[in-house]
Amino acid sequence: MSLHTKYPAIGDLKARARKRIPHFVWEYLDSATGTEATQKRNRSSLDQVLLKPSILHGEFDPDLRTTFLGREYSLPIGIAPVGMSGLVWPGAEQMLARTAAKEGIPYTLSTVASQLPEDVGPHAGDQGWFQLYPPRDPEIRKDILNRAKNSGFHTLVLTVDVPVASRRERQTRGGMTNPPKLTPRLAMQAAQCPAWLNGIRKTGMPRLRLMESYSNIKTALPSTQHIGYLLRTSPDWDYLKWLRDHWDGPLIVKGVGNPDDAARLADEGVDAIWVSNHAGRQFDGAPATIDVLPGIRAATTLPLIFDSGIEGGLDVLRALALGADFVMLGRAFHYGLAALGEPGAAHVLDILRQDIISNMGQIGARNLAEIHRARL
Repeated sequence: MSLHTKYPAIGDLKARARKRIPHFVWEYLDSATGTEATQKRNRSSLDQVLLKPSILHGEFDPDLRTTFLGREYSLPIGIAPVGMSGLVWPGAEQMLARTAAKEGIPYTLSTVASQLPEDVGPHAGDQGWFQLYPPRDPEIRKDILNRAKNSGFHTLVLTVDVPVASRRERQTRGGMTNPPKLTPRLAMQAAQCPAWLNGIRKTGMPRLRLMESYSNIKTALPSTQHIGYLLRTSPDWDYLKWLRDHWDGPLIVKGVGNPDDAARLADEGVDAIWVSNHAGRQFDGAPATIDVLPGIRAATTLPLIFDSGIEGGLDVLRALALGADFVMLGRAFHYGLAALGEPGAAHVLDILRQDIISNMGQIGARNLAEIHRARL
């Protein structure tokens, strides 16, 4: 039985993942903030984007390759940064990096990953991006940038939509701390997930290793007040200029949802804009990312990355039709890991690939440049 027979959709992997990881880990991975209205809007608004079917196009073998920031990728898809990936599945960062290297797509390592850049970069090959939560101390900034560059990460992603910590009530009720500590309640949950627990025994309980290398704080903190929050700042335009001066590779700004902000970024030397509402994890009053995408496309000629709410290949095409050049997914790849281990990440990508091909056939698009013609 093939994986596609048993798990034909990302939703199937999500259902299996929920059974294989402890409840407190699931709440960390799957939750948003507030009443999770923004998360719901992301989904409902994507469903409102309709594409025109087109017929009589003959034999069909679409080209899914794309060039982004001067590099060719096998698909217009990459792996978004997720903090503490190693909590979701032991060894997640290295697994995702290897998948990206093999499949020819970018992998973005988070500042608050459970592994160091030095330990992940070699697995990513030439596909490594590094996501920066902005440290306040300029010496720490310089050191992190140097460590990322020396570890093989060629593209920097500055996240700007976390000026303060969000509430994430479901995550808080789940009882997770940073670093995670198995209280009796959480240990009971872990005992019901033997594959996850055996992995944790091999790798050790995940920690924010990069951030901890710059601090002597040893106590466990609430998951929304961890050491990364204590060391970071809320960046401004001067901070962005400093980064542009100190990073000699492509620079992407992640978390843009306002066309007015997008228009200025090109003048500041940014190479691409990442349109995102953090999948509803930061602000529950935000519009759906897909709803703001056309306005941002109209406001700038910079390449655009899209995330938030993507659940399949049709959603990828929707984003491309409305102006995105590239699409990133975070949760989906982690559902795959939690469901099937390392093969699950590759299976997520194969689901997306086959779904994109199927839907491109329906709209008569032979390559990615033709997708915009299907927009209603």
